[in-house]
Formats: sequence, C-alpha cells, structure tokens
Amino acid sequence: MAGLFTWKFIQYRNRYAFHVMGYCLTTAKGAAETLKLNMALILLPVCRNTITWLRSTRAARALPFDDNINFHKTIAAAIVVGVILHVGNHLTCDFPRLMASSPEMYAPMKHDFGDVKPSYMKLVRGPEGVTGVLMVLCMLVAFTLATSWFRRSLVKFPKPFDRLTGFNAFWYSHHLFVIVYILLIVHGQFLYFIHHWYKKTTWMYLAVPVCLYAGERILRALRSGYSSVKILKVAIYPGNVLTLQMSKPPAFRYKSGQYMFVQCPAVSPFEWHPFSITSAPGDDSLSIHIRQLGDWTRELKRVFAEACEPPVGGKSGLLRADETTKKSLPKLLIDGPYGAPAQDYKNYDVLLLVGLGIGATPFISILKDLLNSIIKAEEQDDAIADLYPPRGGHVDLATLMSITSRPRKILKTTNAYFYWVTREQGSFDWFKGVMNEVAELDQRGIIEMHNYLTSVYEEGDARSALITMVQALNHAKNGVDIVSGTRVRTHFARPNWKKVLSKTCSKHPNAKIGVFYCGAPVLGQELSKLCYEFNQRGTTKFEFHKENF
Repeated sequence: MAGLFTWKFIQYRNRYAFHVMGYCLTTAKGAAETLKLNMALILLPVCRNTITWLRSTRAARALPFDDNINFHKTIAAAIVVGVILHVGNHLTCDFPRLMASSPEMYAPMKHDFGDVKPSYMKLVRGPEGVTGVLMVLCMLVAFTLATSWFRRSLVKFPKPFDRLTGFNAFWYSHHLFVIVYILLIVHGQFLYFIHHWYKKTTWMYLAVPVCLYAGERILRALRSGYSSVKILKVAIYPGNVLTLQMSKPPAFRYKSGQYMFVQCPAVSPFEWHPFSITSAPGDDSLSIHIRQLGDWTRELKRVFAEACEPPVGGKSGLLRADETTKKSLPKLLIDGPYGAPAQDYKNYDVLLLVGLGIGATPFISILKDLLNSIIKAEEQDDAIADLYPPRGGHVDLATLMSITSRPRKILKTTNAYFYWVTREQGSFDWFKGVMNEVAELDQRGIIEMHNYLTSVYEEGDARSALITMVQALNHAKNGVDIVSGTRVRTHFARPNWKKVLSKTCSKHPNAKIGVFYCGAPVLGQELSKLCYEFNQRGTTKFEFHKENF
C-alpha cells in the first residue's frame, strides 16, 4: 500500500493539475490506488475452498491461513482509511480549488474537464461522483452493521429498528458488496485525467479475485444443491443445545477439526451458518452440535423441537426425533467441509485441546478420530500377535507376510489432553457418550480428559468441601462422576493455565505441542501469551491455534 500510494502521489505531483489542486489531488489519487489493491485483496480471505486447499500446501508454513478472518477485517479497516482520504480530499479540497481557479490556470485542464469549467454540483452529479457517493453509502451500511456492536446485538433498538442488529442484518447488508463492485468498475471507467482504456487499471486489479470468488460461490451453490442430507437423529440437550445427526454424502470427505455450513430452508432460504463437525471421519454419519446464541439458531431449535417427541420410559428426559418419528423433519442442506486450525492436529507430538462451553465441538471429532486410530493400531497388533504360534507350532508364512507387509499408519501424536470448561452442569450431557467411550477404550492412556465446572468454588475451598468429598467417594466406588455423569472426574472453578502448561512441559520435554483453543478471546490471549513465555524458557515448543468463525 505504501508503495502504490507513493507511486501515484509522485506521478500526480509531476502533473500540471497539481498546480491547481495541490496536495489534495495527490493524496486522493494515492489513496485510490491503495483502494484498488484492497478491494481485490479483501475477497481472497473469504474464498473458503481456496483457503482450505492452500492449508494442505507448503504455503501454509509461511502464511497464517488461520487468521484469514482477521486479515479480512484488517483490509476492511484499510479500505475505510482509503475511502476517507480519497472521497474527503475530492469533495472538500480539490473540487473547491478547481472551482476557485482562474481562467488562465484552468485553460491547460480543458482537455480533462471540458471547455467550460464545471460547477461543483456537475462534478458530483457526473458518473464519477454518483458512483462514488453510492459506493460510500453502501460501504457505510455494510461496515456499520458488521461491527461487533451491531452483529452481536450489543446495541439495543426499539421495534421495528431492532432488525438492524444481529447476524441477519450483518449477513444481508454484506451482500451490498455486489453493488459496490459493479459501481467500482463503472467508476474506474470514468476518470477525468486518464483517457486511454489500457491505463484504467481498476478492472485489472479486480479481474482475478472477483472471478475466483464468483467461481467459489457458484461451486458452493451447485454443491449444496446436491448435498441435501437425511436427518437420522435429533436431540435437544440442557443449555439450549441442538444435536443433529445426518447422513453423510458419498463425496463428503473431511478431516477432524474442520467445519461445514448448514442451511435450513424452513428457517431462511438464504442464510448459511458454520458449525464444527463433531463426528469422526471414519463414522458412517455426520453430526453437529448447535447452541442457541442468535435469532437464526433460536428459530432452528424451534423448528426441530416441533418435530421432536417427548421422552418415553427408559430414555433420558430429552426431546428427541429419529427416522421412526411420525412428524416430518425439516430439510437441511450442507456445504463443505472447510479448513480450520484444528485439522492439523496430526502434525504434533502432543495435543492440548481447550474448549469453553460449546467451544468443545471442534475437539470432539479429534478425540473420536484419535480413539479410532488407537483401536485400529491395537487390532493390528493383536492380528500380528495371533499369527505367531506356541513353541513348536506351525506358522503360515504367506498369511504372515501379507499382514506384516501392509503399510501401518504410525500415530505421531503420543498424548492428548482435553480441557473442557463450562458454567452449566447440564453441558456435560452434550458429549457424555464420547467421554465414556474414550475412558473405557483408551487402555494405553493416550487421551487424558479434564472437565471443569466454574459455577462451583475451587477444590480446597470450605464452601465446596462436601460436594468434593461425596464426588470422590462415588467415583472411587462406582467409577462415575456424580457431577458430569461420566467416567471423567469433574474439577471445580477455573484451571490454572500456567500450571497446566508447566505440567505438560515437564512431562514432554523436547516435544512439539499443539495448543488448540475455541472460546472467548480473553482466554485465547492468555494462552497465547503463556505459550510464548514457555517457548522462551526450554526445549519444549508450544504452537497456539485459535478457532475463528
């Protein structure tokens, strides 16, 4: 941006127009050149298929694809600055200076503005001015509704103006960019100082990114149209969490930690929302867990709740639905999968997975996948051991050679530590089956799980002494935690993250540890800082990754 700004600034500094319009013109033109670049760049981070593919290439070693949304926001901020400089200098500075110029000074500029010096309103009402003003208005709406105050409904308006906040307003207003890009191309063809088409470079900047993005949107539309899935099971858990288990399309191949977009036409025929896949790649079906956090998820839960049946004897008190349900289940479309930071977990010796509340969802798939890998490795070891007969017995060399010659998948990850922190006791029901399965089948102790309930005082506090004692006795006697209802022991209050990293560091010297986090930004900053501090101290290396949606 600095290079482009300087290049255009100097170019117009050496033109005659500079003597009439001054530095207002050079600043406006320099900002315009950065806007061309940024309007091209801002599309690339949201080309999700391209980003997902690039994650699997060597480019991922140099470029932080995990920060694609942050990069998108940074470019948006640069566009805001560029618009202020470009539009502000034109409307408040160089246009008035052109109006105030003498006939003698204006004479050399007749080739650009016409024989008669235009009025201020004529400049604004021309193709350049109209397209520019309309672009600013569209950007103003889209940028304002994209801020966290409006997107997360932190700003409260009375009805009917409350519709200006929330994800819906953000989603629909962001599609004003289609109008903005059309206006930008038109704006770039009507330039006062450039008259040859090959010197009008706006379309050159935009050609590749716009075609790439348009191709991605077409691909997503076609793919999602063929990816209508069959709902196999629905359950609504405490804490307003909706679980959907669905059929897996034949061509849908994904990695643990990835996410997909979901659309429910009964809620909205246009909106797509991202959710982490909680099933493992080896499972026969797909599953997602959705927590009610906004207007779309609230409506989705209501639509599926109407199709659910009340609990019957012998089942938990949850609203459920499956293939035997009499009521018809809403139609669901999916699009994906798309890359996420957690998908690269196999690159690390040790995993430290941290989820806050519903932020545990990306890691459930990883735990399942790890467990499947452990079971397969044990089965393969048992199969080879069975081929070796007792002393003096007969061995079938052909069978032995056929099994031992098969390539074995070596599991690089030696240990995984899962920390799930939640405020509500009912949250543990979401993944109760997975936690029990891991505790039962992981005989080698590769996966270590820690549940933390923050609504109870920490262990050692007199106010939680009784529940801690009862919990310890029940777990020792029955092997079940009374708080979570699983085999995993629940701790109280928040973890001491410095001690957690220190303990992990001492247990795995010289290891490459991947720290994956999904939750509130505040804890993410703390974990990132701790990883940096521990990397300065010893030979164990922590690499921090945060989920971004």
